[in-house]
Parts: sequence; structure tokens; C-alpha cells
Amino acid sequence: MEYQNISTTARKELIDIADEQDRNYWAARLGVSSEKLKSAVKAIQSMEFSKLKAYLSIDKITSASTYQRFVNQ
Repeated sequence: MEYQNISTTARKELIDIADEQDRNYWAARLGVSSEKLKSAVKAIQSMEFSKLKAYLSIDKITSASTYQRFVNQ
């Protein structure tokens, strides 16, 4: 029998938005409100931490006033 080594980085971290305590933990870790986290899950239809983090990072960049001023020039 072959031993399969699965690293912790390969494991997907999933966010349970139905659990208030879990939702609040991940929202704090991502630096957003729990409502913003729920909206992000609906927008990308995924509860995977890495995908949500990427989506929220892009969302923060595009909503920044500096970005808006640059785009609207």
C-alpha cells in the first residue's frame, strides 16, 4: 500500500457561512464584515477560502477611490 502524503497547503479550507461563529472567524481573518463575506460567497458561488480571498482582494482594489480616479481619467 502506497502512503499518500497530502500537505496542508493542498487541502482546501472551506468556510461554513451557515455557522455564525465560523462566519465571524473567517470574516475577521479576511478583514470584512460577515455580510460582505456572505455576499462574496453568493457572487462567486464558492466557499473556498483561497477563492474568496482572491475575490475580496480584487473587490477592494476596484472599489478603492484611487483606482476609480485612475480609471475615470
